[in-house]
Amino acid sequence: MNRMIPLTAVLLLAGCVTAPKALQGQYTPIEPGDAVRAGTTGALVRWGGRIVNVDPQAAQSCFEVVGVRLGQDGRPLARDQSSGRFLACRTGFYEPEIFQAGREVTITGRIDGFENRKVGDYDYRYPRLTADVVYLWPERKDVAVIIERSPFWW
Repeated sequence: MNRMIPLTAVLLLAGCVTAPKALQGQYTPIEPGDAVRAGTTGALVRWGGRIVNVDPQAAQSCFEVVGVRLGQDGRPLARDQSSGRFLACRTGFYEPEIFQAGREVTITGRIDGFENRKVGDYDYRYPRLTADVVYLWPERKDVAVIIERSPFWW
């Protein structure tokens, strides 16, 4: 019976996972790759993934992101599957030393068009967002979990 209390507490807390306030709202359920195939523009989306590059320009900073599906909290899932790359630009300066390649980010905004660029030698068509929110997630810390089993488990 004592083991049921912690399990119940964990399950209740897991049900309380919500996105940070800046990322909450109603968004079109479309992934970057699907937006390119459908030619969707004007949709309000919440996409996230890992930063490839940040390009600070005179009036805005533009992000190239490898899209990854988001969890219930709006954070990119730790998976090696991409939902497609995308570009997002937001007014202001975003420090490339903070918004480094590999960091996880979630971005909300409207799809305002498409842009063709090279990824290596491959011609890639990116959906482009006008970003409202650029949310940089804290770095994940790797944790080693060791489970020891005793012959006297009871």
